[in-house]
Amino acid sequence: MDEWRFAQCFGDKGEVEDITEADIISTVEFDHTGDYLATGDKGGRVVLFERNESKKGCEYKFHTEFQSHEPEFDYLKSLEIEEKINRIKWCKRQNASHFLLSTNDKTIKLWKVFEKSLKVVSENNLSASHPSPPSSLHLPPVVTPPHPSTTAGLRLPRMSHHDTIIAAVPRKVYANAHAYHINSISINSDGETYISADDLRINLWNLGISDQSFNIVDIKPVNMEELTEVITAAEFHPIHCNLFMYSSSKGTIKLADMRDSALCDKHAKQFEEEEDPSNKSFFSEIISSISDVKFSRDGRYILSRDYLTLKIWDVNMDNRPIKTINIHDHLRGKLCDLYENDCIFDKFECAFSGDGQHVMTGSYNNYFHIYDTDPSSTNDVVLQADKSAFKAKKIGGGKGGAGAGKIGAGGAGGKGGKKEDINLDAIDFNKKILHGSWHPRENTIAIAATNNLFLFSRLSS
Repeated sequence: MDEWRFAQCFGDKGEVEDITEADIISTVEFDHTGDYLATGDKGGRVVLFERNESKKGCEYKFHTEFQSHEPEFDYLKSLEIEEKINRIKWCKRQNASHFLLSTNDKTIKLWKVFEKSLKVVSENNLSASHPSPPSSLHLPPVVTPPHPSTTAGLRLPRMSHHDTIIAAVPRKVYANAHAYHINSISINSDGETYISADDLRINLWNLGISDQSFNIVDIKPVNMEELTEVITAAEFHPIHCNLFMYSSSKGTIKLADMRDSALCDKHAKQFEEEEDPSNKSFFSEIISSISDVKFSRDGRYILSRDYLTLKIWDVNMDNRPIKTINIHDHLRGKLCDLYENDCIFDKFECAFSGDGQHVMTGSYNNYFHIYDTDPSSTNDVVLQADKSAFKAKKIGGGKGGAGAGKIGAGGAGGKGGKKEDINLDAIDFNKKILHGSWHPRENTIAIAATNNLFLFSRLSS
């Protein structure tokens, strides 16, 4: 049996009470190779990790860190624009440099990250009155220069390599295109364009042009009092560059084709499941809002996450999902409390595995779940990205390895997975796994747990 195990943790290992707000991780993203991993935090910083080839297994080491966004103030609207990084997306690598997009609520930036050689002057015509360079630089000492009249002895200054650093420079800044908060960015499979989505509009950009974008979806009503839904997430199709999808707070997913018209308000397909009238309540609209959507790598399936469930859709069947996984069924009776403490508005992300066989999403108490995409399977692997991982605490009967766990069958129906045994009063709603990313080629998962980055890997026995 395959088993998931805790592999690594980056970040301060101190107690939760001491956490600085700026250190809380707000997005996690593997690049297309899986050799690099990026995190963004509420302090506007981007931290990159690279695979540690000297270690066995999938391990990472610090690569570089840079300040991507600074806090700003919109004087026209008297609004503070926080520096928190909402999304990071890697461009496919074309050369030795890395390019990645990062965005806060209003401004998207294209960053170039590359190795830069630092050089120092090693030889010149300085007079002997100038001191020799420090011995730490291993440079030749300054010699008495020839008289200027003897040009034969004059030398051109020479530079020598001193150090190599990782530099990050913003190549493009895409600003002033969104009136509302940006929730998603997605790079097209053509490698030239990308979309950015806010609450009411989706814009199409060319990576090389920062002062112009095309509005391709606009759901803003003429009268804002008639507003009934907002866009919650958007993503390009992984293969077909003309297709993209966006989800809404009404629980629908719309697939749009840019070949149809310049403005894609009329969707090509709408994925929606009719709600059982007997389940309707005051909270129905809030809990049906989709917080994240993802295409599978081949573009055949769509994964969507709302507050209580994770759904897998077949692109060819839009009337109902092929699998619905009840993640938070045990919280149905607590919706009133969750509304009062605002947890009902938590936006959990979801991810497909690289091979499309598994899906992953987070929950409370720093638990996250891994499920099979096979509709007949009820496997539910539950892992905890918590400090307990350092104390080698086993959960759910996982053998060996800190934080390892496998909670058996019944994940989809909430039976057999011991979900009904969960003590609701013991759940810490301040500890939640909202952000995660799955390695594109291996079974390694990166999880953001407050101010820590956890890595879990699956070992085949």
